[in-house]
Amino acid sequence: MYLNCHTYYSLRYGTIKPEKLLAIACKNGLQTLALTDINNTSACLDFVRLSEKYKIKPVLGIDFRNGAQQQFILLAKNNEGFQNINAYLSIYLHNNNLKIPERAPQLEHTFVIYPYQHHKNFELRENEFLGIKPKDLNKLKFSKWNNFRSKLVVLQTVSFETKKDFNTHRLLRAIDNNTLLSKLPKSEEGKPSDRMLLHDELYETYQEFPELLDNTSTILNDCSIAFDFSQKTPNNQKSFTESEASDYQLLEKLTYEGLPYRYENPTEIIYNRIEKELKIIKEKGFVSYFLINWKIITYAQSKGYFYVGRGSGANSIVAYLLRITDVDPIELDLYFERFINLFRKNPPDFDIDFSWTDRDDITNFIFKTFKNTALLTVYNTFKFKASVRELGKVFGLPKTEMDVLTRGHYNVNDLDKLSQLVLIYSKYIQGFPNYLGIHASGIIISEKPIHYYTATFLPPKGYATTQFDMIVAEDIGLYKFDILSQRGLGKIKDAVEIVKYNHPEKKPIDIHNIKRFKQDERIKYMLRNAKAIGCFYVESPAMRMLLKKLQVDTYLGLVAASSIIRPGVAKSGMMREYILRYRYPERCKNGHPVLLKIMPETYGVMVYQEDVIKVAHIFGGLSLGEADKLRRGMSGKFRSRDEFLAVKDLFFENCRKKGEPETVINEIWNQIESFAGYAFAKGHSASYAVESYQSLFLKAYFPLEYMVATINNFGGFYRTELYVHEARMHGGIIEAPCVNISFNEAIIKDKTIYLGFILLHALETKTIKKIIAERQKNGVFKSLDDFIERIPISVEQISILIKINAFRFTGINKRELLWEAHLKISKTIVEEHIIKLFKTERINYKTPKLSSTDLENAFDEMELLGFPLCNPFHLLQTPTSNPLRAKNLIDFQNKTITIEVYLVATKNTKTSNGKSMHFGTFLDYDGDFIDTVHFPPIAAKYPFRGKGIYTVTGKVMVEFDCVTIEVSSMERAAVIEDPRYAVNSLNHTFQNKKSFADHKANQLSPMLPKTLGHAQQIYNNQ
Repeated sequence: MYLNCHTYYSLRYGTIKPEKLLAIACKNGLQTLALTDINNTSACLDFVRLSEKYKIKPVLGIDFRNGAQQQFILLAKNNEGFQNINAYLSIYLHNNNLKIPERAPQLEHTFVIYPYQHHKNFELRENEFLGIKPKDLNKLKFSKWNNFRSKLVVLQTVSFETKKDFNTHRLLRAIDNNTLLSKLPKSEEGKPSDRMLLHDELYETYQEFPELLDNTSTILNDCSIAFDFSQKTPNNQKSFTESEASDYQLLEKLTYEGLPYRYENPTEIIYNRIEKELKIIKEKGFVSYFLINWKIITYAQSKGYFYVGRGSGANSIVAYLLRITDVDPIELDLYFERFINLFRKNPPDFDIDFSWTDRDDITNFIFKTFKNTALLTVYNTFKFKASVRELGKVFGLPKTEMDVLTRGHYNVNDLDKLSQLVLIYSKYIQGFPNYLGIHASGIIISEKPIHYYTATFLPPKGYATTQFDMIVAEDIGLYKFDILSQRGLGKIKDAVEIVKYNHPEKKPIDIHNIKRFKQDERIKYMLRNAKAIGCFYVESPAMRMLLKKLQVDTYLGLVAASSIIRPGVAKSGMMREYILRYRYPERCKNGHPVLLKIMPETYGVMVYQEDVIKVAHIFGGLSLGEADKLRRGMSGKFRSRDEFLAVKDLFFENCRKKGEPETVINEIWNQIESFAGYAFAKGHSASYAVESYQSLFLKAYFPLEYMVATINNFGGFYRTELYVHEARMHGGIIEAPCVNISFNEAIIKDKTIYLGFILLHALETKTIKKIIAERQKNGVFKSLDDFIERIPISVEQISILIKINAFRFTGINKRELLWEAHLKISKTIVEEHIIKLFKTERINYKTPKLSSTDLENAFDEMELLGFPLCNPFHLLQTPTSNPLRAKNLIDFQNKTITIEVYLVATKNTKTSNGKSMHFGTFLDYDGDFIDTVHFPPIAAKYPFRGKGIYTVTGKVMVEFDCVTIEVSSMERAAVIEDPRYAVNSLNHTFQNKKSFADHKANQLSPMLPKTLGHAQQIYNNQ
């Protein structure tokens, strides 16, 4: 009897979870239920999937509205009708300027229900009806439509379950309208009565109009929707060529054609693996999936794009031969069943990384090449802190009170009523979908039109995007193609080009010669000693420390390190155990003999997803089909589902039957469970390690060029400042931007690195373009006057360039240049220069002789670049006299020391009991790394106070040759007073009793920001 039901996917309107809606209907004895979310189909497929559990026949439709104003409801008679409705809604979701009309279109296989309005004339087609709400029944008695009851149906809207739901709805509507709750118009709200009535209550309400009940029942009976969730075969594009048979012929041909490139002398093992894979790929219907990925990377190769293929697909020799991945599954003994088995329902996962500069073109190619293509959405949900802010605004709380609530520094009993309500409802709506976003990488390519499954919307990227997420897509058999972007590949690609122009005498680099890199002694040294700043995946503080502890210098060792750094292994305590067994193999005797036999390469420690599957299969007695459920469970997406829990029970049951001790079973299961959502497939780690080796090679042999590429790709794990520092540590001469040499990005000439204009935060892009274009067209600038003559520029913009010393080629002090610029450039808006027949002669003003110091330059650099180009220790108010350095700490094991250090990075985490603690990464005076641990009492007493130099006291701890300081106290050291505002500096400037006019002119100079001490504050707050 319900034709208009909403879930919380009626965004910022509905309040009921989809499964909860079905549970309410089941409790009320309903056998059929129509889901009609407002302008949204996100819940539809999951609603159909879950309806079987509640023994309810699902009906799908959409409630078409402009804001809260209901225009009509469209119900799908069948799947074709649902496709038509989705296609129609998508027209409006792709064009936000269009308003949904009052009259529904004529769509095949649909029913239309209009909300009844008294005194309004309706001309109804055969498939159209008027929905009569309980409040309309009295008016209906006196309406002409009382004589046409065959066209009337029950319209009892369901949006809420309880009064609290209705209150929540009003808050959501206020958020959506960006208004105070007290000012929310009634027209923007639903009605408190929009809930599911008890069966008898509904029939009693409409007892005088039994025809309406009959008509409603007839419509629901005439609707039937069906989707197959068994996933026997994928619903991705079925064939790549004209048929599935020719697809297989092509895949087989491409596979064997790839042999000579990968293997000089293929062995029988290789041929057997190929045959085995091809057979199962064909049997499971994954052929087109492989070919589509091959097509994508072939296009990338034709464009010269760098890419890395990873994911479970990296376990495949077919993928390796098709060059989708660069991981040899034979060399690494990659577990075939992790990649594919007869029980696996979904295709192997291919994550293909491209440079961030290339991915958009790849995405565009996919949409142009394949017919039924869409991006996947993600549900951006209400988070607690964001909800507090949104609801705080709705209730009219001042910002200071919202700050108190978000920081958690309050006693609930001391809060006023409004603040308490904000907290109550913030927790209630936490997890509600707020708006639809775009999945970071997921693209689906469907056999059927995308609208067969969902409506689509058009985000700013300009590509049709589904309204359901990747989990629902997998449920229905639509498996995504992951096209990701990363800066690591951009760095590698750019570094190769930079080496080419800075070392034209060198042979071109074959960056894909991984076999050579694996044997390179320089790379081995860098790995053992964690000298990998800027290198992909191995530069973070945690990875740097792990490499030191393991002293890894082999490819396989790095593959393992890439995986054990993941939270799953660390959480289970097995990362430490792996290090112990790696360093002291005799500890392996303590391991379980079956685990040691299953995983000899990792000393009986589960490191990869494959290990978990092997243990579940061999130790836990699970079939490969059951182990595949475990694999899905490890993704973190399905852990709450019954299938994962059933596998857990079976694992325990099988182990008990074998007589395994309960403690051992629990210990091993805890390890398995810790992998959920975090584990890497071995092939995935191996793919990461390949890219790590490429970046390590470039860092080993061309460190300056590689650092320039890193800076130009906006770094990696750290801020740009550290990569500039790293370049200097390798002998680079760092120069600030120069108008005659610099470009948008950093460049290198021999060993001199000129930073790019893009690092000057306030310099406009159009200014940068003008400078470069003019310089390339008419040559370098000879003077400030020449620059002003040729470049239309404002005082504010040229001041940035002067302050960063971009005119140092003139030999004139920048304070004097600033005077000149202020006198010679108009304060009015700058227009493009008009070319004149005769050059206008500029008046040469006499400027006072001024000077600036290196310290003043450093503060200008901090203001404009975000960091000084000098050693930051030179800016201390009291110069350091402490001789202790990072290299000396090993000699002070278990002793308490004090040292001055410059903050690089912090990591905040929680202890098992929820208390905050930190890890710090610092540089010493010489530029070497120091790592610190800040346990909760110290973290609370001595918090980090932003960027700067700290005096740290603590105990030196050494574990596996890795040195850290357990901090006992920490204070931020004072920096010198900004010399640009210092009294002595001003006295020097105004010596010889400069005139008041000169004084005022100097005050206008942008050398002095508007607020005294502004640059000092920038430095202090960073």
